[in-house]
Amino acid sequence: MVIDAKEVSVIRNGKYILKDVSWSVKAGEHWAILGLNGSGKTTLLNMINGYIFPSKGKLQVLGKTFGRYDLRDLRKSIGWVSSALQEKLYGSESAEDIVLSGKFASIGLFEDANGQDRDLAKNLLESLGIGHLSKRAYKTFSQGEKQRVLIARALITLPPLLILDEPCTGLDIFAREQLLKTIEKLINQDQAPTIIYVTHRTEEILPTFSHTLLLRRGQVYSSGKTDTVLTQENLCGFFETPVSCEKVKGRYILKAVHKA
Repeated sequence: MVIDAKEVSVIRNGKYILKDVSWSVKAGEHWAILGLNGSGKTTLLNMINGYIFPSKGKLQVLGKTFGRYDLRDLRKSIGWVSSALQEKLYGSESAEDIVLSGKFASIGLFEDANGQDRDLAKNLLESLGIGHLSKRAYKTFSQGEKQRVLIARALITLPPLLILDEPCTGLDIFAREQLLKTIEKLINQDQAPTIIYVTHRTEEILPTFSHTLLLRRGQVYSSGKTDTVLTQENLCGFFETPVSCEKVKGRYILKAVHKA
């Protein structure tokens, strides 16, 4: 079991941020988490990564039970890609050095990387389609290229779990589709990590995401196999408004239904 949450709650100032969340992710599954702003997605991710401890319930990540394990060690086994990380990185550093900094979980590369690590960094950038940019300064990259550098950085430790937190934020439609193709290719590789993809757009949920979790107001609205979760009836209830949902080439296209 990669993630096993049983009636987990996070309470701050007497208010529930997450309430009675039960969710399990098995090895070999790839999940999408769908939720609007304020649904609790960020809190859930911070908890899985060991930055927030549950107020109630039981949580295991990668077989490690919270409260019985050093969460600093757990974080070394989780790759996390977030747009917020982009702002913290040094723009003058090369893509290769930024990827290598992930090996040491540092902002900036302050330790000597051996030849094996450098080869791995180059190979990861190559596999993500930007190997030719390995020596270029990060600040010269497009938003989509920066996201692929961050994915390579997250993969440098060969983590069994990779979390992609709204990676398409700020991308135009062409850059978004290019990044989604990169993620799909990654999922289809042998020995790919379990991937959790977080979004608020149904059209970003690729056919390779076998399961989907709908999170609303800090609670699980629905979870399970993607085809059974992303139905029009279920999504109308989830969004609390009439919507139409059409499946096109394995992707879910959502539109608001305006009443006459």
